[in-house]
Parts: sequence; structure tokens; C-alpha cells
Amino acid sequence: MRPGQGSRGEWTVAVVGLGASGDAAARLALNKGAKVHVTDASDDAAVATRGAALRRLGAQVQLGSHDPDRIAKADVVVASPGIPPDAPVSRALRERRVDWVSEPEFASWFVESPLVVVTGTNGKTTTAAMTAHLLRESGTDAALGGNTGPAFGPPASALATLDPAPEAIVLEVSSFQLAGIRELVPAVGVLTNLGADHLDRYPSVAAYHRDKRRLLEAGTEDTTWVLNADDPAVVRMAQGVHGRRLRFSLDRAAAPGARLDGDALVLEIDDEAPVRLAPAAALRLTGRHNVANALAATLAAVAAGADPDRLGPALASFGPLPHRMEEVCEIDGVRWINDSKATNVAACASALRGLDGPLVLLLGGSDKGEEFRTLAPETADKVRAVVAYGAAAPRAAKELRAAAGRLPVFEAAGDFDEAVAQANLLARPGDALLLSPACASFDMFPNYEARGEAFRALALAAASGAPASRPTAGDAVR
Repeated sequence: MRPGQGSRGEWTVAVVGLGASGDAAARLALNKGAKVHVTDASDDAAVATRGAALRRLGAQVQLGSHDPDRIAKADVVVASPGIPPDAPVSRALRERRVDWVSEPEFASWFVESPLVVVTGTNGKTTTAAMTAHLLRESGTDAALGGNTGPAFGPPASALATLDPAPEAIVLEVSSFQLAGIRELVPAVGVLTNLGADHLDRYPSVAAYHRDKRRLLEAGTEDTTWVLNADDPAVVRMAQGVHGRRLRFSLDRAAAPGARLDGDALVLEIDDEAPVRLAPAAALRLTGRHNVANALAATLAAVAAGADPDRLGPALASFGPLPHRMEEVCEIDGVRWINDSKATNVAACASALRGLDGPLVLLLGGSDKGEEFRTLAPETADKVRAVVAYGAAAPRAAKELRAAAGRLPVFEAAGDFDEAVAQANLLARPGDALLLSPACASFDMFPNYEARGEAFRALALAAASGAPASRPTAGDAVR
């Protein structure tokens, strides 16, 4: 699919989906001399604004519908990760035997910098951001982007236009994006962990994992893999792949790699004596799972050229990211923790494992089809109560009541504000009030960031003594 160098002035690109990544891909294609057709089934304000800007740059833009015949005529089709495989435009392109690539794949054609590619079910953004931070603190000009979201870095296609090119590019890549890679080759690849996710889109966990494996299949003998030695699914998936392997572990020796030894993060690679990097207590991140993320980021940075002797202070200077175990405030002895990014059951379970009790858990949102009963072991002797809200609340409450014995599980009857208020009523001094939804946000919010911002605003309003609408316990549950 990749156009030949000699025809670069004549080639055509169709970009399907005009979100942030589609916009970046279209701009990159225009920058490289392609004729560009952009199409999106929506014509809302944000899409219309992007479309108008691209028209001014010379792109042909169609909003409100797709024209599969026109898309099929392009030399290259770049599809948004937000378009599911069963969408009408996807089916229409398959019927026409049109292949398409993801935006990171398209960007990789124009990138000469080594790529550090981070994927996994959870911890991707934290690990990618920390890797870029460690590289920068070690003296490497590293750019961060991909699937991180605009608050942390741009799409890969925007990084491909940087001049001068950075010394390294760190990309977070989702399973949806990995489904569309063909020639992207990582210099360093990181697999943080593997669990269940996106079962509202994938027919099975195995299908979801198959897309994750595409990154491992893209490696060569020159690729260095950073792998979670504590995750059996990761260990199995990495069997037989090409390249060098570094492992990280919280529970066992992991040479060559990095491990938690007592309370110290220890690096042991290249047959050298173990290097004590920093005490775990020096990390500014909450939760045991973030120690694992730090170990993964350390190995990725070292594999990309960072000086191990400079990593201890850099680890200690990396601050928590919004909506990821973010301690918002403390009110009357109750810590309010915003983990809105926990959009699947595995992420919620990881948050529970990383915190000491007691705590009140607030979960719910758009139901992704995962099993909430698997959270029951993590709630034992730690969770005082659960408040379930949103579209997933009935099933979540039913499963947890059946699996968690005497754990009080309440089903919030109102909106998100009322659910938070109910959780606050249940919390006592010394507790944590944890928003770790285990669900997507789309029943009430456009994304997990908006959900986290709403939680933060409610916390800060309560901390300031601002009046808040608080239902009684009887009104808030059913």
C-alpha cells in the first residue's frame, strides 16, 4: 500500500474519520505532497471546524456521510481507530477488497527517529509519559504522543512532521491502532500487561489479544522488548518473537531487566552488577501497579539510550497524571482519588490492589460486557461499600452482591453527582473515596477526562464548603 518514492507527488490518500488522529494524518499527507480526501459520518461542530481548516490547506472534505467508492480509489486509506470493524463504511470497504492502515502506521512511513512503542491493557499512558520523561532527564530529545490524548502529546502523524526530528519518539498505541499496522517496526516495544477490555467491540478476549500481538509480530532481531514477567498472558504472548527481551517484576528476579527488591527499584542488565535506582517510596505515584509502570519505563528508557546513573532523580521527579490514581484532596479525613481512566475491570482491580483500605468504591458507566464479579476478591477486607451508577449499575450491583458476600453494594438512582454524594455519605474519616469506574464513560460523559473533571470539581467544591446537592441515603439508592 505504501506509495513508491518516485510517485510521491501523484499519490492519493483517503482519511476516514476526522478526529484528532485523522486531522493529523491528513495534514501529514498534505505535507508530503499527496492529494487528500477526508471523510467523516459526523458533521458536528468540532468535525466541521477541522474540515474547514483542511479545505483551506487543499484537502477535499466530505462530512455527514462516506462515499466508499471514492475512498476505494485512493492509493492509501487511513482509518480512524474509533471506527469499529462492523461499521457500514468498514463493511463497504471490505466488500470492495480495500485494505486500510492506522494513523500510527501511516506516520511511521515518514519517521526516521527510533520508535519506543508502548501498549498493554492498562498503564500505557503513564508508562509512555514516564519513559519520555526519563529520556529527557537523561539528555535525550524525546517526543511523546500517539494514543496518549492531547493533554500529553499529539498523534503520531504530528510527530512525523517535526523538524529537526527528535532523537526518539515514544508512542502509546491502542489495540484498535495495532489492528491497522503493516510496516511499523519498534526499536523498543513495551507490553505493560494483558487483561480483558473492549468486549463491546471485540467478540472475545482472544480477539482483543490478537491485535495486541501484532506489535510483537512487527519486531525484528534489532527490537528490544520490555515485558511484564508477572503477567502469564504477556509471557505466553512473547514466546517465539524476534528480538532482545528485558523483563520487569514486582515479585521475582527478572534479569536481564528490572525488579522491586524490598523497597528499591533495581536494574540488572548486560551482566553488570545490580544498580539500585530509587526507593519505591520516592515515586510520586500512588499504587503498587505504578511501581510496575516505573520499572517498565526504566527499562524502555535504558533500551532507548538513557544513562542508568541519571534515572534515580528522574524517577522521583515524575508527577502523577490526571485521572490516573490522582489524589484530588482530603476532606474531613477522607481522601478523594480520581482514577477515571480505569475504564475496564482489570484497571479497577489494579487500583484496589494498590491501595490500603478502608475505602468506598464508585464504579459504573457504559457497560463493556466484562465480569464485575471478578472484582470481589479485591474488595475483601478493604472496601467498606460500593456505589454503582450509570448504565452498567444494575448488572454491576447484581454481580458484586452475589460474589462479594456481605459487602454493601448500592445502586445509585440518580446522576453522577448524586452517586458521588452517596459515596461521600458512606465514607468515614481514614477512608479513601475512589472513583475507579471499570467502565467507559459514554453513558454520561464524552470521555473519561470529562468524567474525571466532574469528579474533581465535586471534590473541590466539597473541600471549599460550597453548597452541594446531596441526596439522603434513601433517595440515592434503590
